[in-house]
Amino acid sequence: ETTMNSTDLVPGDCIVVPTDGMFVPCDVALLTGECMVNESLLTGESTPVMKTPLPKGPPAASSIYSPEEHRRHTIFCGTQVLQAKSYVGAEVLAVVIRTGFCTAKGDLISSILYPKPLDFKFYKDAVKFVLFLAVLAALGTAYSIFILIQNQVPAWQIVLRGLDIVTVVVPPALPAAMTVGTIYAQNRLKKHGIFCISPPRINLCGKVRLVCFDKTGTLTEEGLDIWGVMPREDSSFLPIVHEVRCMSNGPLLRCLVTCHTVSLLRDQPVGDPMDLKMLESTGWTQETVEGVEVEAQVVRLFGSKALVVMKPPPLEDQPSDAQHTVPIAVLRRFPFASSLQRMSVLVKLPGGTPSEAYMKGAPEMVASRCKQESVPGDFSEMLRHYTSDGFRVLGLSYKPLAAVRTFEEAQEVPRDSVESGMLFLGFLLMKNLLKPETAPVIHLLRSAEIRTVMATGDNMLTAVNVARSCRMVEVGEPVVFVNAVPPSDGQPSALKFIPAESPPQQLEVRWSLLLLEETGMQLGSHGGWLPRQAGGPSPE
Repeated sequence: ETTMNSTDLVPGDCIVVPTDGMFVPCDVALLTGECMVNESLLTGESTPVMKTPLPKGPPAASSIYSPEEHRRHTIFCGTQVLQAKSYVGAEVLAVVIRTGFCTAKGDLISSILYPKPLDFKFYKDAVKFVLFLAVLAALGTAYSIFILIQNQVPAWQIVLRGLDIVTVVVPPALPAAMTVGTIYAQNRLKKHGIFCISPPRINLCGKVRLVCFDKTGTLTEEGLDIWGVMPREDSSFLPIVHEVRCMSNGPLLRCLVTCHTVSLLRDQPVGDPMDLKMLESTGWTQETVEGVEVEAQVVRLFGSKALVVMKPPPLEDQPSDAQHTVPIAVLRRFPFASSLQRMSVLVKLPGGTPSEAYMKGAPEMVASRCKQESVPGDFSEMLRHYTSDGFRVLGLSYKPLAAVRTFEEAQEVPRDSVESGMLFLGFLLMKNLLKPETAPVIHLLRSAEIRTVMATGDNMLTAVNVARSCRMVEVGEPVVFVNAVPPSDGQPSALKFIPAESPPQQLEVRWSLLLLEETGMQLGSHGGWLPRQAGGPSPE
């Protein structure tokens, strides 16, 4: 181990991340431990992000590292590590993957220093117009010179008349007039509280015909309110439990308490707003495992080391009919990945009990990873009911893991084996309200004949409800879901058109990929949904 200047780092070097944090001088992939990172310089998001080590095992060994695919395990140049924790070994290790202008920050700086030339159709048409006027001026000047020479007009007067024609056909005040118009438009925008640092962009605003919105945090409020939990018993759902704190001790409560990526930063919980709300609704608190004495106590209580320990609220703050006294140790976290649509954790109760795995994510994805007999028969009906009412719904599941009893064993188990053969637990229901300004803005855009589109990875029925609430989709306006199936086993690609109002009716049409390209149809990714306006293309 040696100390060196950050400018001497090259890809492949292994560095030690200080526990008290650092400014990262290059792009690195995390090998051990966990890091809380502030990525606001690159993303603009103020919420710190938890970085976990690269996955291990045979499945991970066969995959190729990609900064985008392994974003959760990559610490980018220019970001700040707020704190680092090591759970295996004494140090947090990372390997350098990119330096200089090849890093994410370097790419950002190079785009500022050497911006790509902007080539707008407006400027092309303006040049063509001026060239057309110049050709007219040349023809007019040539004709005038020919006539004046025949009439034996003095040379100085011929030159003067030729210049007169040029200035008449191509007015020298044209650029000034365009600039004055732009400045006038800028002043009008300023009176409405709209500021523009690049006046030429104003000329393009009149050509805008489509505006795309994200849903959560843009059309709706930033935070989510926990509406309740719908437990599963046998082959059916139980009534909704609105007070999560009143739930009896069991797998469902332990899933809500542990299945998140909340971390403590200077004794303050930070993480995804949804995870924070979920943990807050249970009343449980999280404690870090730091110091020799604390680690020894955790080992004596749980028989293993732990990432964090979840502790129940004080007895005086708990309902008399549902009191919890047993803490829970989190052995490992598999963070949420948009491509997988789920996250999971490995936890352990005190004593010699086996570990348990808990998972939460998109309901359809969670149900597909569960045993069929544990999924209620009215799963689809209940999911459709609540998503149609605008609720955000998450599926919850668990399974015991008798083979995992220690912290070290938890670090070796592959994710895919943990997230399979689960037992379905129920739904977590959350309400996400519209922002007060959403509906007026959508109405203003529609009045200006500007098409509005919502792009979201949430459930399609939830998106439809939000779209109707903000009048992006008018009452009575038809909505059609389009499901795309890629070609397989010699079968061509398929499109299924499903009316939102009458789900049993389906119209399936076989298309070739070439036909899809010719029609210009856009298909949303990760369950994305694009609403259709009258006369517009299909939803996805």
